[in-house]
Amino acid sequence: MSVGSSAVPPATSTSPAHSPIVSLERVSFVRDDRTILAPLDWTVHADERWLVLGANGSGKTTLVRITAMYEHPSSGEVAVLGERLGRTDVRVLRRRIGYSSAAIAAQIRPQLTAAEVVMTAKFAALEPWWHRYDDDDRARAIDCLDRLRVAAFADRSLATLSSGEQQRVLLARTLMTDPGLVLLDEPSARLDLGGREQLVAALAELTTDPAAAPLVLVTHHLDEVPDGMTHVLMLRHGEVVARGPIDSTLTAAALSECFEMPLRLERRDDGRWSAWATRVS
Repeated sequence: MSVGSSAVPPATSTSPAHSPIVSLERVSFVRDDRTILAPLDWTVHADERWLVLGANGSGKTTLVRITAMYEHPSSGEVAVLGERLGRTDVRVLRRRIGYSSAAIAAQIRPQLTAAEVVMTAKFAALEPWWHRYDDDDRARAIDCLDRLRVAAFADRSLATLSSGEQQRVLLARTLMTDPGLVLLDEPSARLDLGGREQLVAALAELTTDPAAAPLVLVTHHLDEVPDGMTHVLMLRHGEVVARGPIDSTLTAAALSECFEMPLRLERRDDGRWSAWATRVS
């Protein structure tokens, strides 16, 4: 039985803050006869910051790739920023979505400078020579780097930066187009403790900024979740365990069901979370 799956009634407000930014209806994903995502419904509104939580293999990355319009579901309807998958040019729509993932990072040539990495987001591209960029584009890229405190590295190649610095450059890349939605798939992967904490601090500036775009953060580590997240979607084996406002939905019971082991959960004074197993079989 799902925990908290009915915690949030359907939104009835038509105000901008409650307009649907993401709407997934009965979306599923099956590959090689294996169900990766069971049919699910999910809606993200303009004033929300969603945490997508689950163990490895729970379907988190597939869900965010579908939302980013990089994957087609096996069934169901997908609408993002008012555009419906199958009825819009996804190459154009992707320019309105700030998306960062390990798969995209692996495709970016490490010889590119930090400014070039950020600028390519203007056209949802991976190489700067595919399109033309001007001085305004470079200025915008440096502004985004400055927001993540890595503007000093604008002319340095990505390969010369530390893992933490690289991740902040990739986060700056998601802001290049002033996106209507930001999707972050495990941005703290590969980081050491110091790099992770720097990234979490940078993320907190976005999640606590009421003027920032709605944000979806995918992770399986609660200790890298910044303050300011408003909602949580918890997945296990491709099925929804719980969803709703984070304060009432993220509980030890729901977390234990999500990760299939007894867990304790604590929210610290700084708004960050900690979780640990009460026993390991």
